Amino acid sequence: MINRRSINHSCLFFSKRVLTNVYMVCIMYISSIHNVGDHMNIIISNSSGVPIYEQIVSQIKEQIMNGELKAGDALPSMRALAQSIRISVITTKRAYEELERDGFIESFTGKGSFVKGQNTELLREEYLRQAEELLQQACDRARKAGASADELHDMLDIIYGGE
Repeated sequence: MINRRSINHSCLFFSKRVLTNVYMVCIMYISSIHNVGDHMNIIISNSSGVPIYEQIVSQIKEQIMNGELKAGDALPSMRALAQSIRISVITTKRAYEELERDGFIESFTGKGSFVKGQNTELLREEYLRQAEELLQQACDRARKAGASADELHDMLDIIYGGE
């Protein structure tokens, strides 16, 4: 026989599990180890379907590209970042390695990781890559809506500020 107490306990357990495992979004202000007072805002979503290291990479790239992080700014150590947002050091290591490979940061043994002086061509390429991804999504949606290429061009001209 099921009693009211066991139902309440089950519902409470289920709601806690859903909140912690599915809808948990961590907003962390991570204090930079080398530049006290500077903060890096990282938002991690466990429900987005995007791997955590990719979320970190994209947010740090965005902060570099929009000028929040400038050349020479120190990033938190891999261990400090991992502890702050409660993830594995392996995940932060993977994110930092990808940022370094893409030319956004440089790391020095014993000193840490720093924002690399940005080549304007590299930034332009990154913006164009992001624009291409968004245009691909727009084309896919336009096809689903039955819009022609001419209609899509007209919309793009209007949005972009053309005739």
